[in-house]
Amino acid sequence: MDWSKIKTIFILTFLILDVYLLFQFMKIRDANKYEIKTEASFEERLKTDEIKYVELPKEPVKSQYLSAKPKTFTKGDLAKLKGQTPSLKGPGTTLEATLEKPVQLSSKFEPAELANFLKENILYGEHYQFWEKNDKKNTVTYFQQYDNFPLFKNRNGMITFSINTDNQIVSYQQTYLEGIEKLMGKEEILTPLKAIETLHSKGNLKPKSKITKVELGYSTLVQLAASQVLAPTWRFVVDDKESLFVNAFEGQIIEFNSDENSKVE
Repeated sequence: MDWSKIKTIFILTFLILDVYLLFQFMKIRDANKYEIKTEASFEERLKTDEIKYVELPKEPVKSQYLSAKPKTFTKGDLAKLKGQTPSLKGPGTTLEATLEKPVQLSSKFEPAELANFLKENILYGEHYQFWEKNDKKNTVTYFQQYDNFPLFKNRNGMITFSINTDNQIVSYQQTYLEGIEKLMGKEEILTPLKAIETLHSKGNLKPKSKITKVELGYSTLVQLAASQVLAPTWRFVVDDKESLFVNAFEGQIIEFNSDENSKVE
């Protein structure tokens, strides 16, 4: 074959390849422009509504689904508990205990007050973190955590302390999730700003409100008889009072009821 023809074919081939690569570059660039523009326009809407928020993570965050099962406490577990009268409720997945000597709380309670008590007197106490003190219900609640991420409002992984009229802890109820395993590899989750956009579009963020805290944890996605699947979940605290939750993979708003988590489309 004539060398000049071969050269021409090569030139045309590379030209077509260049055009294709340019087309792909323009496509990606336009998509990025659109995403940046959309993000910018949403931030403008937040400013218009006078909605403020704390600094959000700038780098992409990756997470994954988890599986776990409720622990069935044993008589051996109860024997480890000193200075209290423990018993098992139902199938044994709920431990109840009355303290022989009530634990006095200060008038201005701080979670640090119970740090040693949890460590020394509660089974797996180091696996829980403080959630709230409810003065109306006279309770102090702790949620189980995994890898420093809280398991939000999981009835199978929490401790509820009961307080008497003298502001003393007199008893508690405990559940615990065991056999926690990671499902599949880590994948990139929704950015906090995208999750905030979902809350805003559904009317959950009122004008002039402020998101004062943002944290990542897990909530129940699928509840089965003997196990459950947990999904990464963004928690947004509004005005230091209300907590709003968004599934960090699927983007649905999560509402917690007395039975299971429910999603709002």
